[in-house]
Amino acid sequence: MAEILARVEAHLRTALGEPDARAAVTFVGTDRFEVLRFRDSPGGGRDEVVRYATLGMSAQPMGDPAQMLADPVKGPRAELVLSVRAGLAATDQVLRPLAVLAASPQVEGVVVAPGASLDVGGPLWPGAPFHSVLVGEPGGLVADLALDAPLEPVRFLPLLPMTVNEAAWKRVRGAQELQERWLSRGTDLRDPLRRSVALD
Repeated sequence: MAEILARVEAHLRTALGEPDARAAVTFVGTDRFEVLRFRDSPGGGRDEVVRYATLGMSAQPMGDPAQMLADPVKGPRAELVLSVRAGLAATDQVLRPLAVLAASPQVEGVVVAPGASLDVGGPLWPGAPFHSVLVGEPGGLVADLALDAPLEPVRFLPLLPMTVNEAAWKRVRGAQELQERWLSRGTDLRDPLRRSVALD
């Protein structure tokens, strides 16, 4: 487990640079989960993006909750990545909600996959209009990390914050239609203060 997490952290550093902060959370009956913060300011000022990446979720494979016994080797592995514009909201308060989501495969036996909705039961950070996230497709910002066979690669899944209305619309219409609506309306998914996209 420690070797896998060391490789995951090195992979994140290669893709995102050096983290400027990290926080650790341990839940009863689970492993330790960390959240690393990376800053990226290509244009400076309002263009600065802060990225939060979990570290610990990939230590164990995610198993089918219908199975009586979890396979300790086989199964998908993942970490979560959230990107938001810096300095507009108290987004550092998202650290614990992200750790909760990273722990959900161990705690609830869920398999986190693209297209899934993950609810944190409250605002992602104080005053946030988002109580849930849509899990995006991996392979964009951070490439998959191959592990030695028979272990599956670690995939880095982007999290896209959803407003309450967007989450309800997604339940009815599906993840693809919501993403198409965001794209067609030019929605800035990194804006921590954005309003719900028009869903009429």
